Amino acid sequence: MTIESRIQEMGLYLPEPTKVPPHVVLDFAWARVHGDRLYVSGHGPQSPAGDVIGPFGRVGMEVTPEEAAEAAKFAMLSVLGSIKRAIGELDRVTALLRIEGYVLVAPGFDRTTNIINSASRLVVDLFGEEIGRHARTAMGVAATPLSCPVVIAAELAIKP
Repeated sequence: MTIESRIQEMGLYLPEPTKVPPHVVLDFAWARVHGDRLYVSGHGPQSPAGDVIGPFGRVGMEVTPEEAAEAAKFAMLSVLGSIKRAIGELDRVTALLRIEGYVLVAPGFDRTTNIINSASRLVVDLFGEEIGRHARTAMGVAATPLSCPVVIAAELAIKP
């Protein structure tokens, strides 16, 4: 069973390329291949059509931890969508090396690890322990693009 089949079986989706408001300028690549490595820029949660979706705001204030954990899962799906567009198929991933999770937090909110766990669980569920287990950062930050509660970036090893 392919990774994409697993995503569909779980009732999830890989979103289309990110659509941002006209005032947002994107002067970077969403994903960049270099040798057997793939570097993926930070992604927020997206709808199937590629629109950035909410909830928006700070975890611990406008956004609950449960809503943020769900947003982290959908941000990871956005990352996976960019991976597929960059390399053609998700089954070319040989190792998910590192995930960087940034959580937009209210002052004093310190449970960022709990928020990013849902993104980590998703990739292990999809790819298995051998490929999906990864190193990780889960940082609380004062601002994110478009006030997304969670932004996920990644580094992977891929089959050339």
